[in-house]
Amino acid sequence: MAKGKSDLLCFSSIELTDPVINGNKVNARVILNTTKGDQSVFDMKLAYAEQVNDEVLPILRLAFVMPLLNYGLFSKKIQLNFSISRMDFELLHTLNQIFSSDIFVNKILRRKANYILPEYLPDPEQITISDARPKAVIKPKHITNDSYLATTFNPNSCGVLSSGGKESLLSYGLLHELGCRTYPFYVNESGGHWRTALPAYRFHTSNEKKTQRVWTNIDRFYLFMLDHLSFIRSDHRKIRADTYPIRLCIFPFYVFLFLPQFIKNQIGNLLIGSEFDDIRETQEFLGIRHYYGVYDQHQDFDMVMNNWYNSRLPGLFQWSALRTISGLIVERILANRFPQLAKFQRSCHSCHFEHGNIYPCGSCSKCNGVLLFLLANNIDPKLMNFKDKNITQFLDNANPDLLRLDEDEKLHSFYLLRKTEYCSQPRDHVEKIHLNKATMDIELVPEHLRKQLFQILKVYTTGYCRLENKEWISVDDEEIVI
Repeated sequence: MAKGKSDLLCFSSIELTDPVINGNKVNARVILNTTKGDQSVFDMKLAYAEQVNDEVLPILRLAFVMPLLNYGLFSKKIQLNFSISRMDFELLHTLNQIFSSDIFVNKILRRKANYILPEYLPDPEQITISDARPKAVIKPKHITNDSYLATTFNPNSCGVLSSGGKESLLSYGLLHELGCRTYPFYVNESGGHWRTALPAYRFHTSNEKKTQRVWTNIDRFYLFMLDHLSFIRSDHRKIRADTYPIRLCIFPFYVFLFLPQFIKNQIGNLLIGSEFDDIRETQEFLGIRHYYGVYDQHQDFDMVMNNWYNSRLPGLFQWSALRTISGLIVERILANRFPQLAKFQRSCHSCHFEHGNIYPCGSCSKCNGVLLFLLANNIDPKLMNFKDKNITQFLDNANPDLLRLDEDEKLHSFYLLRKTEYCSQPRDHVEKIHLNKATMDIELVPEHLRKQLFQILKVYTTGYCRLENKEWISVDDEEIVI
């Protein structure tokens, strides 16, 4: 930052050793060299269900780099003690730029929780666009020529990054119904999030033989990094919040974590459960372009990854089956069409065990959002292990200001609940299929699946709408070509 601004630089370098494959385990060492001359080390680990092939080492190298890109604002250099290809370097450079801007805007300037020591907070009046650019230069050992890592992929096979949330469960249900060979992929991050995923994982392991899981200590790594960021409060573990302190982009790590399985099983489609995000305003804050903290769920991330796949894994394609529909509709389809999956949804980061079963906390903003969607759809929340007291408490204390959801989606749900004191007029587009090429291009859905998929979505929606002059305008079905 310029003179007179707070200094967020913590490290002279973040160094990553070459990953070592040992049977089904992969390890790499992260070395932090602080600007004060101190050094700290973290051993990042992966464990697969079966032996890892040495041929996927270039992909695993990128997997281990992905979490480091959350800290490009705070280090002078990210040193990679191995070689990468030109396209690999271009991808890392691109993501480093995007991650840094998104984190600067959404975790430092527009922060939702009080993790940062006051003396480090930037003065908004002194902010310039350059402040959001990464300080870290990515330095690999060598940059090599590009070559294909694999070329054989089945366009009718799909891998779904799965978490126990409504989007991944519905994505699996839809693709399975459409006749795809569908693989649920789960990550055990060695933290509390695994309780969220566990009910769905147990169901899939019992009913879907293609289910796979990778264990990693990535959540412990993120805590390690918070301990070594000098501008973060030392008591950060005691702060209760349903948002992460610094990191935003977690899906890229999971994507690369599972790419070896996509290669081995020749899976041609990679799906992240990205639903509709109503981004109509200019994505800028103080002149800095950003993604409101959801870049890795945005269509732009799919496009960047598809560009990389074309050079390294031609035949693999990343997309979302749900980007045209709101969370309200996702919950509607999941609970009504796939109730056997819906009962394992846990969209809560504070799940707990009771008599061997996993229950949501019922009171966090995540739980309140799910309760709102379920009740607005006339679905009994007890389907997902919510208790009567959770439902009563929500209805007695419902307040849109306490929910972190898209504004129209939230207000329309309150309208359906007949909470007219919060919303007296419907936001009709919330129940429609949204068309906008820049953020939800239906042509990115593979052609052989597109018509069947939208036939299902149309059953649970009230038609189509298109974005025109920042307004969602209804479109006659006759105008739509799927």
